[in-house]
Amino acid sequence: MTTDRLPSLTGIGLKPEHYRDVMNAPNEGGLWVEVHPENYMTDGGPRRAWLEVIRAGRPVSLHGVGMSLAGDEPLDKAHLARWRELIKRYQPAMISEHVAWSARDGTYFADLLPTPATNEALDRLTANIDHMQTALGRSILIENPSLYVDLKGEMTEPEFLVEACKRTGCGLLLDVNNVFVSANNIGRGTEDYLDAIPGDLIGEIHLAGHAPDPIMGERLLIDDHGAPVAPEVWRLYERLIERVGPKPTLIERDTNIPAFAELAAEVETANAILERALEPANA
Repeated sequence: MTTDRLPSLTGIGLKPEHYRDVMNAPNEGGLWVEVHPENYMTDGGPRRAWLEVIRAGRPVSLHGVGMSLAGDEPLDKAHLARWRELIKRYQPAMISEHVAWSARDGTYFADLLPTPATNEALDRLTANIDHMQTALGRSILIENPSLYVDLKGEMTEPEFLVEACKRTGCGLLLDVNNVFVSANNIGRGTEDYLDAIPGDLIGEIHLAGHAPDPIMGERLLIDDHGAPVAPEVWRLYERLIERVGPKPTLIERDTNIPAFAELAAEVETANAILERALEPANA
């Protein structure tokens, strides 16, 4: 299998509203972009044309939302074929998927549904990761979920994810906002969770915003990617980077899409943290 690398700086989730901004942005700082491949699985059209232009000047990462890696059914062959076509065309620096399930009995639920951290679920997940990696000829990263109820597994979530990586040779896409949201919602610690993840397994980090539930308020946080990164998430991120060193980092915004300048400011905040982590090595 082949693997590539993203620059150890910050990217953004690419949205049509920002195609021209990204194309015209200066290359200083190593800005890269990530897209959901499902939005580009067409036979043509303006999205693919823009992505081709942007890819000519910047690294691209493909971050899937529809593989249903944690499901109990075989992976969709047609979906894998569409993935292969995109990989061949755009040569992404990194590819990733969620530790979640989203399809069953021919129905796609358009959601990222979590799985309990059990041995049975681990066997199922690792078999599907192996299948995906073999079909694509590439190593992947798997992303930790956001939780709204405690699923009471047989091991901790970090143990579950680390073992999946060890068994399959995949890496981890560590979403710090998901760690914070889940900790708030089910009453677990954030720092202990992050400390349990070996730095060498982390291939990418995601940062995003969240929102309080309209009824339950701060007792239930919703991972909506609709706000700036929260101060508490920035603090966790900085603490993590101090421990594991610079890692490619993505600013996600999927709802309430802001002006490009607002995302660029968050990119600069993340880059400053990454650059500070390099200072001792450069002294």
